[in-house]
Amino acid sequence: MQIDIEANSMIGEESFFEGRFVVKGNMRIDGMFQGKALQVDQLQIGAKAKVKTNINATSVVVEGLVIGNIAAARRILLLSTARVLGDLKTPELIIQDGVILEGRCTISHVRIDDTRAYIESLYERK
Repeated sequence: MQIDIEANSMIGEESFFEGRFVVKGNMRIDGMFQGKALQVDQLQIGAKAKVKTNINATSVVVEGLVIGNIAAARRILLLSTARVLGDLKTPELIIQDGVILEGRCTISHVRIDDTRAYIESLYERK
């Protein structure tokens, strides 16, 4: 499955960027990005990309390597070549066969600060 977003910002295959990056609009990373945070609307991480940061976006498509947490307001899509070390938080998570993922996943359409406590309270209700 090939998913392409129309990106108005890009880090190319031979490029390296380090720092904090805030993008208004969409972004594609095919090179390396390392930093404290990446904030963007829609993000596509290409198959050869290496990203080491926490990501906050509307939607994220991962084909490459990510070390860091990903929070997406709409969806996270992990394609078969994705390798992710970090926690995921999103209302919709799609994982293809072949993905390697280590981390916790929180999937919810409503914002809950303490998901564990909320679910345990539902169990305790009479």
